[in-house]
Formats: sequence, structure tokens, C-alpha cells
Amino acid sequence: MNEDKLIAKVAGSVGAVDRDQWNLLAGSDNPFVSHEFLTAMEDSGSVGPGTGWQSAPILVEDDQGRLLAAMPAYLKGHSQGEYVFDHAWADAYQRAGGEYYPKLQIAAPFTPATGPRLLLSDAKYAPALLSAAEQLCAGNGFSSAHATFIEPAQLPLFESGGWMPRSDIQFHWENRDYSDFDGFLDALASRKRKAIRKERAAAQEGLEIVHLAGGEILSEHWDAFWEFYQDTGARKWGQPYLTRDAFTLLGERMGDRIILMLALEDGVPIAGALNFVGGSALYGRYWGCREERRFLHFELCYYQAIDAAIARGLKRVEAGAQGGHKLARGYEPVQTWSAHWIADPGFRDAVSDFLDREREGISVDQMFLDQRTPFKKG
Repeated sequence: MNEDKLIAKVAGSVGAVDRDQWNLLAGSDNPFVSHEFLTAMEDSGSVGPGTGWQSAPILVEDDQGRLLAAMPAYLKGHSQGEYVFDHAWADAYQRAGGEYYPKLQIAAPFTPATGPRLLLSDAKYAPALLSAAEQLCAGNGFSSAHATFIEPAQLPLFESGGWMPRSDIQFHWENRDYSDFDGFLDALASRKRKAIRKERAAAQEGLEIVHLAGGEILSEHWDAFWEFYQDTGARKWGQPYLTRDAFTLLGERMGDRIILMLALEDGVPIAGALNFVGGSALYGRYWGCREERRFLHFELCYYQAIDAAIARGLKRVEAGAQGGHKLARGYEPVQTWSAHWIADPGFRDAVSDFLDREREGISVDQMFLDQRTPFKKG
């Protein structure tokens, strides 16, 4: 192959790309960059017309049409559903007379979970992907491009391309070869261990908690979970990001990578948590309930997730964005990363100065939080 003849292009959707070629690049470790997940977002109408998310995956092919690299990318008309907040940047740019939107978002939609953002057959194709993203922005007058929740191993690829790094903190649970939940509890200070046992007992009282996967998840289960999800979405975001069809399609296309945890009272679901299974991690994504129960959120989203991860030999649980309350439940502070390209040189310098100061604050925050984990000291 003549490597001088690389062809970069923008597809109209991930669904327009051959599934096997896309998944060969995406790999099997992270469910959110899979063809199945991304097309479920498209085909359900969760992204697309009227959502502010226009699918625009960037592809790099050779002159024989073989896919060498890809990037899940979206033209964004707002900053919702990203979990890396740039509202202040948008306001500042627009006050200065610029148009911040549309922008290019390189991400798994609505998913604050770390993963690859450059899907590569070889790392040497990373510059071509990044250059294509920059040219797409420059050629169409877009203000900026943003790659969010980048797996740390890929951050140097963005930095070497001149993209500016940004960090934040999430709380992840790490499996230190625990044989069961009690093994995890044994690693905690006595007071914290007792508190968690009390929380679990209170949360489970009068309830049955079930884990459903694959063909075990029926339409009636999705109906119940949709009710829970709508309530949470309305309170957090004003309206839910995902449509009802999204859950059906996710179940059909990747049900073997899903665990739906339901709390049943007299056989009727009253709360649920949706998790995705990766090659090395369990990803907690959505939660909701029909009625508030003390500690039930912690039980379904954090403790049951730990149970499931230990049972499957997974290395960690990523339980979503933010949530300092996770710290007391054995979830530890972990830095997450994004990378940003700004077209306007003056605005780029201002953002770069802001990011330098922000990173210093994040590092201080992480040191503070590291000292306050519930694990035994010494």
C-alpha cells in the first residue's frame, strides 16, 4: 500500500460504516465505541435531527477503501450531554462576538466513561485523524473540537498534535483481587466497614434484587426502567437524553454486554440501575426509582456493581460522573482527561491559560481526596 494515499472523509452516520470494519478498530474492551452502541443512539433518534447531536464520524481509508482509522464525532449545537463543561467558554466567545456553535464533539454520546477516541489500526494514523478533524472545523467555520473522556494512553497522541489537555476527577472502584464483597470490606477501616453493612441491610429490607442480562431482559423490564430513567432525566437534565427505543435497541444489539439490576417489591420493580460490561470494567450508566428508599441508590449503583465486578473478575467499576459521596463507599478519585482544539488563536491562548490554572486545582483536589479514602491506613 502507498501510505501517501490516505483518504480522510466524513460519513453521514456510524451506521453507514461497515460494522465489522468499525468494530475491528474499536476493539472489544469498551462497549461505548462499538458499532452496536453508536448505531443504537442513531437509530433510536437519541442523536440526529432535533437533538443537537449530528453524527459525523471521521474516517481514514487507504486507496483501496480499507478502513485504517476512525473517530466517533458529532456536530453539536449545544453543550448538553457531554459532562465536560464548556458553557463558560461558549459564553465568553459569544460575548467577544464569535459563534461557538456548532462545534465538533469526539465522544460516546451521553457517556462519561473513559475509552478510546481514536480508533486506530496503527498509531501512525492518529495525525491524519486529528488533521481531518481540524480541517473539518476550519473549513466549516466551527469554533472548536473537543475529545472527551480519553483513555490516558491516547492523551499523548492528542498532545503531540497540539490539542490542549484538560483534567477532571471521577470516582472509580478498583478490584484488588477480592474474592467477594466481604473481602473488599476487610480492606476498609472498621467504622466505614460497619457503615456500609448497615446501609446494605437497610436498602435490601423487604426487597429482592435481581441481575438480568441478555435474553433475560424483556420488554416489560425495559418499560419499567424507562419509567425510572425518565424521572431521573427530568430532574437532572430537564428531559431524558435517550428515547425509549434506545433501550430496546441496546438490548437487542448488545444485551450480552448489559446488566440490568432491578429492586423488586412483591415482584414489582421499584428501582433499577443499568450497567455495561467491558473487557476490564463495569460501567454504571443510568439509575432511577419509582419511590425513594433510604440507601437504595447506593445499593443498586455502587454495592451491587462491586458484587457484579468481583463475580466477573473485572478490574474496576466506573460509576459515572461526579459524586463525592462515592468516596465513602470505596470508590477512589481518578483523573479523567479530555483534549481541545480551538480555531481562534486569541481564544485558544485564553483557554490554554485557564486550563493551566484548572489543572493545578485538580491536582490539589486529588491529593486531598486521596487522603480521605475509607481504606485502612498504614
